[in-house]
Amino acid sequence: MSKTYATLGELKPGNFIMIDGEPCKIVEMSKAKTGKHGSAKAHVVAISLISGSKKTFVAPVDTRVEVPIIEKRVGQVLAITGDSVQLMDMETYDTFEVPLPEEEEIKSKLEPGVEVEYWVMPPGVYKIMRVRGGK
Repeated sequence: MSKTYATLGELKPGNFIMIDGEPCKIVEMSKAKTGKHGSAKAHVVAISLISGSKKTFVAPVDTRVEVPIIEKRVGQVLAITGDSVQLMDMETYDTFEVPLPEEEEIKSKLEPGVEVEYWVMPPGVYKIMRVRGGK
């Protein structure tokens, strides 16, 4: 899985950032100038793409932070077994298992033959993000 780096000051809401080893989407960000000899600080509020938990991060704006490179791919559901879904990538035809999504609006639409958008995120996590098409 690949990651890149950026300074905290370059990021804005909607961007992705690694916090505590998890890829997160920035939902809120504020910058505050400190005193005469201090550096400006950034306060980031982000939601983990894996667990959905809220994370906060405070650091100087010139801090280099990891930015995850997230692959957005399309797969077809082959089977649903217990708490996992067997997918086939529509480009490479690789088959693999991903955890069953917790979101009820996604879970209720899953059935064999349905196409889904899934994301591949560091550290090697696969997650179904949405069902494609009119189902």
